[in-house]
Amino acid sequence: MNSGQSLPSGTVTFLFTDIEGSTRLLQQLGEKYATVLADHDRLLREICESHHGKVVDIHGDSFFVAFSRALDAINAVVQCQRALASHSWPDGVSVRARMGLHTGEPQVNASGYMGIDVHRAARISAVAHGGQVLLSQTAHDLVESELSAYVIFRDLGEHRLKDLRQPKRLYQLVISDLPSDFPPLKSLNVSPSNLPIQLTSFIGREKEIAEVSQAIGEYRLVTLTGPGGSGKTRLALQVASEMVELFHDGVFFVALAPITDSGLVVSAIAQFLGISEIPGHSILDSLKDYLQSKSLLLLLDNFEQVISTAPLVAELLVTGSRLKILVTSREALRISGEHEYFVPPLALPNLKQLPSVESLSQYAAVGLFLERARAVKPDFRITSDTAPAIAEICYRLDGLPLAIELAAARVKLLPPRAMLKRLEKRLEFLTGGARELPARQQTLRNAIAWSYDLLDENEQKLFRQLSVFVGGCTLDAVEAVSGDHQAYPSLLDHFGSLLDKSLLREVEGISDEPRFIMLELLREFGLEQLEASGEQETIRHHHANFFLSLAEQAEAKLESADQLDWINRMEQEHDNLRGALEWSKTANGAGEICLRLAGALGLFWEARGYFSEGRERLSAVLSMEFARGRTAVHAKLLARAAELAYRQSDYAMTVELAEESLAIYREVGDQQGIASVLIKLGNAATEAGDYETASGFLEEALMTWQELGDKHGTARALISLGWAALRPGDYELANARLEAALAISRELEDTRSIGFELSGLGEVALRQGDYGRATQLLEESLELRRQLGSKWGIGVSLGTLGWVAIREGDWSRALTRLGESLEVRQEIGDKGGCAWCLERLAEVALAQGKPEKAVRLLSAAAALRISIGSVIDPVDQLEYQNRRTSLRAELGEEQFAKIWEEGRSMTLEQAIGYALENEGG
Repeated sequence: MNSGQSLPSGTVTFLFTDIEGSTRLLQQLGEKYATVLADHDRLLREICESHHGKVVDIHGDSFFVAFSRALDAINAVVQCQRALASHSWPDGVSVRARMGLHTGEPQVNASGYMGIDVHRAARISAVAHGGQVLLSQTAHDLVESELSAYVIFRDLGEHRLKDLRQPKRLYQLVISDLPSDFPPLKSLNVSPSNLPIQLTSFIGREKEIAEVSQAIGEYRLVTLTGPGGSGKTRLALQVASEMVELFHDGVFFVALAPITDSGLVVSAIAQFLGISEIPGHSILDSLKDYLQSKSLLLLLDNFEQVISTAPLVAELLVTGSRLKILVTSREALRISGEHEYFVPPLALPNLKQLPSVESLSQYAAVGLFLERARAVKPDFRITSDTAPAIAEICYRLDGLPLAIELAAARVKLLPPRAMLKRLEKRLEFLTGGARELPARQQTLRNAIAWSYDLLDENEQKLFRQLSVFVGGCTLDAVEAVSGDHQAYPSLLDHFGSLLDKSLLREVEGISDEPRFIMLELLREFGLEQLEASGEQETIRHHHANFFLSLAEQAEAKLESADQLDWINRMEQEHDNLRGALEWSKTANGAGEICLRLAGALGLFWEARGYFSEGRERLSAVLSMEFARGRTAVHAKLLARAAELAYRQSDYAMTVELAEESLAIYREVGDQQGIASVLIKLGNAATEAGDYETASGFLEEALMTWQELGDKHGTARALISLGWAALRPGDYELANARLEAALAISRELEDTRSIGFELSGLGEVALRQGDYGRATQLLEESLELRRQLGSKWGIGVSLGTLGWVAIREGDWSRALTRLGESLEVRQEIGDKGGCAWCLERLAEVALAQGKPEKAVRLLSAAAALRISIGSVIDPVDQLEYQNRRTSLRAELGEEQFAKIWEEGRSMTLEQAIGYALENEGG
């Protein structure tokens, strides 16, 4: 498609064309059809361009062309039809193209044309026959007085076109010497239909339209299911309008929403079909007689409230062999022959990787928001400033069309960012739907309440209780949280009913375990009902206790052979764990749950790289009154916080937290706690370059773990002792300690520790010049760490592989690996790791002849190390100083000092961006 910059703007006449019966021609001509298509495309392109037309798009045998002048478009289509009629086609076939013209004032952006005028021209073309040219009223009026003698207009009257609000008057261009008599237009006027006129355009859903249309072709009963506000009715109407010509006796819409008495369904259907009751003959019999021989599509809308009459649908299908029924319902009918189609939310962009502004509007949810926003504020535009807020609004509204339309209607008063702030209470905000809509569609709360009110008492109770889950749940969790099993003899039946009624969705969980999610808008309504019921505290206690048990099980397994499964399970339940922790901080009597849960989560946060979040949450818990006792639980929280601070290179805080934790552990006599904290203190001392102190802490830790007979602890102490030997350059001792640790970890099948040990041994091999062995060990550690999702470990392994590439002179591979490492380390807040990567990238810059870039990167790294109290390893100090001396000599003292100051003043973000640039100074 052409970019918007080169397209005609202002008043534009659009031409849409396509070949009638192209599939038949393909089947008839076989390989020769390619020649036909090539000739067709060449003729149309040459003629349109010779009349100043701009070919916007070609799709298959369809052309989309834009003209600045309507008369140019008329002259072009006349010449096109004559050229197609006179051309010599293979095997004597005729190639007949239908053509449609419409003039309007479309919007143009970087991706092309936008707005209703494009759809109008396409719809006009779609109702024409091969060889026929149709025009809209606006195109006709512009050229009526300028036509030459060889063409005249024929008024075809008003016609209803798919997706357009009102019937449109159409004209046929009668061209002398060409056929002018055609069958009736293929508009919605041809077959009987009572489909309501839609006052808004239909956005997106191309995939769903195709799938539902195909389903109607294959099945006689198709039911569209989904929660309230998901767009079932609108999709059904769109599909039905596109299938009108396939049903000789018509397509009929039956609105069942106003009916609450199932006994009135037959009468309602008969009324919409225009069937009158005959004395002595039941209305059902009259309906059956009418449908018996009819080729007809019946659209039954909002069937959920009369679901007990589902057998009637089966009865009608048996009666009318050519009858097909399309149903919209919040639950399936569950009768033989039914094909259920769940209507998904509208397509949403990835908030973490937003596409360009132009591409963003191609997502159906965003496109719908923009279209409806412009309806109330015509000058509304999406910009690079508003795009993130608009995308998040659509995301927060679960991609539900009704919710998005209600939000977009607020644009007149609130810009997107202000609107986003008010979505904390979405149900209160999403009101004010169009007055002609049913009451249930005027506010989102009404739409959800409609479904809730149709549930029985036990189903309502379960729905309320399920709203406590954040991000989904498993059946085990549901059973534990619902609690009162005596009141739930049929818990699974009620659960299944909520699934059937589209209030829950099943998704695939880890290890193929089924998982169930509730849209956030439904969940918000459920929480309101839960609070009003008086059950909230009890259910939240059940929820918190269940996830505390899960977290403590996981903590015990995170150093076992099953650690990967447990890390993935914790990741899956992270939102529930967060929710339970937040609730327990302020709930009466939940202090113990809070302390135990925070402590259990610490190891998961470390393993998965949630350093900043973990520190913030642990700090908040430690500030609570109930967390201030001199207990082992308090010491554990301090130790977890110290470890997370260490991972972010905050060594001063690491020492402060660890020393307080160690003091408490010594007071209570917890030997395991003492040993674990000694390792943290030893690691911090290693990073600060105080190897003697580090060895003291670590030797004591090793002795304690060995006395306790704890192999996991022993391996961890040996790992830290290995790093403490590696830093000052004692490679033989480092290798021995890490090999000893690796043997223990392999015996225990402790994947996480194996990743540490392989990474350390890889660096030893690197420093000893054995690059092949280093690469092998580091690649193995990287693979294990990726399996575990250990971002800190991934960053370390990638960085060291980049260093190997430097030593081998492979600058391209070095830049790739170090860049990947730097991005991961920045994401998790590993400032020490970032400084190390900047220093390695300075080496690359120097080797590539970019001394100024090397100086800036070294300076930025030095400033970062000073800020966190980190030092360069003694074994690397001489090389580092020689590099600085060499650069100072090359650039001169004054220039070196100037550039060093530039690097020192860079923020971390600026330094990283500069380091990863393809070109540097």
